[in-house]
Amino acid sequence: MILILFGPPGAGKGTQADLLKEKHNLLHLSTGDILREEVSNNTQLGIEAKKFMDSGELVTDDLIIGMIKNKIESTTNVNGFLFDGFPRTISQAEALDLMLIESNKEIDKVISLEVDDNVLTKRLLSRGRSDDNEITIKNRLDVYKNQTLPIKDFYKNSNKLLEIKGDSSIEEVSSEIEKLL
Repeated sequence: MILILFGPPGAGKGTQADLLKEKHNLLHLSTGDILREEVSNNTQLGIEAKKFMDSGELVTDDLIIGMIKNKIESTTNVNGFLFDGFPRTISQAEALDLMLIESNKEIDKVISLEVDDNVLTKRLLSRGRSDDNEITIKNRLDVYKNQTLPIKDFYKNSNKLLEIKGDSSIEEVSSEIEKLL
């Protein structure tokens, strides 16, 4: 099983990812964690990625996809994989699909947590992070809408998208996800 959790900042992706990975024995794939692991292990991909990072540039999609492929191929004893916060662009989604097809795998479902902006703002403000205020939160939500939200149509067109109302309780959202899976 390969799942993607999709939604804006504050939608509850991390919380639901924790519940899903435990219940279904999935490996939670965080691109940030994979990137740090590759760099610290001094792998060829990690060395290449570090060059970008050291110069303040974003690591290329090809490198990220290569790292994800390595992680998927080197992981055993799991029933599947769970992406949270990746892909963020259509090109990343296309590259991920292609890589999975080459590995005889495919994304089973994309779970989109739908939450109203006002609820998201309240949730993010309640986290108490020093850099979160209404202006920065609005900017984060705008970036999400402009750069990441188009992926939703990409997955809707492939009949893999499940939309779930994410402003209910953690338990209710989790129960709804389980019903749809």
